[in-house]
Amino acid sequence: MIILASHSPRRQELLKRIVPDFESHPASINERALPVLDPPAYVQSLAKAKGQSLVPSYPGATIIAADTMVAFQGKLLGKPHDRAEAKQMITALGGQTHQVYTGLWVRLDNGSVRQQVVTTDVTFWPLSEADVESYLAEDAYQDKAGAYGIQDAGALLVKSIQGDFYNVMGLPISTLYRMLLAEPQ
Repeated sequence: MIILASHSPRRQELLKRIVPDFESHPASINERALPVLDPPAYVQSLAKAKGQSLVPSYPGATIIAADTMVAFQGKLLGKPHDRAEAKQMITALGGQTHQVYTGLWVRLDNGSVRQQVVTTDVTFWPLSEADVESYLAEDAYQDKAGAYGIQDAGALLVKSIQGDFYNVMGLPISTLYRMLLAEPQ
């Protein structure tokens, strides 16, 4: 049995590419209760907390947990609370390179645990006020870390990426696949 510690449709869609049969159960953790660390350590701590919260309910299962955050100049950019905050984020990212971090935590059915952080550099085109307003009019910023999703209208903002494209979507499936193989890394 494989459990994905998330109800995210995007993560489910991506996991199906490498694991056709799994169950999805959201983790019940208070993310605000965890200390805010530097971005890689923070996403790893969130993924670990999510995964560990499901171990008692699924002791013999393989559990996959992930957490993705956008960081710019060392500062985490979460999901915007409103359009104004989304505008600030997108404007700041225009013409700049930022990082997308995903912490992965996998507890295999044999009890061994694997953890990894995947980093992708994303560079946005320089953006005019009209570009930003046009993007915001799509409402694609809602419920997205950093106020964009590369798989939708946010793709028009992206000039280049260096690293794993699927990491920017929220689940670096290439790395996860290798973690699931249970081979030494």
